[in-house]
Amino acid sequence: KAPAAKADAGAAKNGTASKAAPADAGKKRGLSDDNPFAGLPTLREAPAGERAALFQKKLLACSRVYDFNQQDHIKDKESKRQTLLEIVEYVNNTRNCFSEGMMQDVVSMVSANIFRTLPPVHKNPNALFDAEEDEPPLETAWPHLQIVYEFFLRFVVSNDVDPRVAKRFIDPIFVLKLLDLFDSEDPRERDYLKTILHRVYGKFMALRQFIRKAIQHLFFKIIYETDAHNGIAELLEILGSIINGFALPLREEHKLFLEKSLIPLHKVRNLNTFHQQLAYCMAQYAEKDPRLAPEIIQGTLRLWPMTNTPKEVLFLNEVEEILELTQPPEFLKVQHRLFTRIAKCIMSPHFQVAERVLFLWNNDYIVKLINSNRQVLFPLVIGALYKNSKHHWNSTVHGLTYNVLKLLMEADATLFDECSAKHRDTANQEAVDDEGRQQKWDKVAVMFRAKTGQEPPRLPGARPW
Repeated sequence: KAPAAKADAGAAKNGTASKAAPADAGKKRGLSDDNPFAGLPTLREAPAGERAALFQKKLLACSRVYDFNQQDHIKDKESKRQTLLEIVEYVNNTRNCFSEGMMQDVVSMVSANIFRTLPPVHKNPNALFDAEEDEPPLETAWPHLQIVYEFFLRFVVSNDVDPRVAKRFIDPIFVLKLLDLFDSEDPRERDYLKTILHRVYGKFMALRQFIRKAIQHLFFKIIYETDAHNGIAELLEILGSIINGFALPLREEHKLFLEKSLIPLHKVRNLNTFHQQLAYCMAQYAEKDPRLAPEIIQGTLRLWPMTNTPKEVLFLNEVEEILELTQPPEFLKVQHRLFTRIAKCIMSPHFQVAERVLFLWNNDYIVKLINSNRQVLFPLVIGALYKNSKHHWNSTVHGLTYNVLKLLMEADATLFDECSAKHRDTANQEAVDDEGRQQKWDKVAVMFRAKTGQEPPRLPGARPW
């Protein structure tokens, strides 16, 4: 028996005591093994001097987690839900309930409930998610999780919580675990996480730089490794508010965040799920420092989608928004490259892309920028407009094309005529070149027949030899 006793003592010393230890601890605090909520009076009924100790016992009891995928412990689950509601009401109506000794129990209870391994995502990575049509999977434990999140939110925003003391419990490790939960598929949970992390950022000054860095590293993982994440939109909402509060002039680290993290997010496959929030962040940067607008536009052009037309329409929406915030000197830096891309979009066979880019001429500020630099820009777009007017299949695009041609002609008739004449000369030269090329191929075909006695192979759609 002596060696066994020594082994038990050694295990206890090393922190590997048997699983009965938590139950023994619970008994010492007046909790039952079967139902930890049994025998605990309500906080309202307890004498004022005993409420703090009772509150602590209820926090310990609420640390027990139940599996909502199993139809068991029905009464215990309901008892825990009622207890959680009770402690939320208690902290709403009680001042100074979050003492330094109580903070550890609060964070421990919240951690036990919310920090968990998220279930794997089983869906086609190439499928576009439509929030209006596709219903996301909901968290089965939400009856408890919702109240725990609500309780923790009250804790974070409480004036009784001194951030200088609470930072010992809400530390960088806690923040990293909180960020991991943003990949939850339940939008209700992500909404609570967004609010809580934003409040933590506002209250805990010492954690601000760490939170920005942690979000940046998460974006790196999404951009270069996983290419998918459920919580990008919520994180970008937080960042939009953070960017809005940046002091001027912008620090170098904030500019690097834009260049290395936010702009590359445009290439993520499911951009449609968070583009609105990303475009808002881009606009905030351009509004804070207009000199960043060319960098944003050039980054967008560098990542421009070639075969994904819905994504191309999103890019055009963002370009218009950034152009509205671009000053004329900054516009000069990107005008040629930008309108080369716009000319290609004008000739797009997809009517939504062509229609969206032609709507740029409905924006008075953008028209003013174009007319101010018409010597450079008119030659880039007039040829594309003429080709559209002759060859595009969509009648709406035809009408918009003629309207834009009319605006350009009214802006500068002389330059318009020069560009039109140049386009006609170029088109005629292209026709001559095509004919010469075809004659050369015809000669090659004659030589092929003479040598083999067979007809030369012909690509589908090509005209006969």
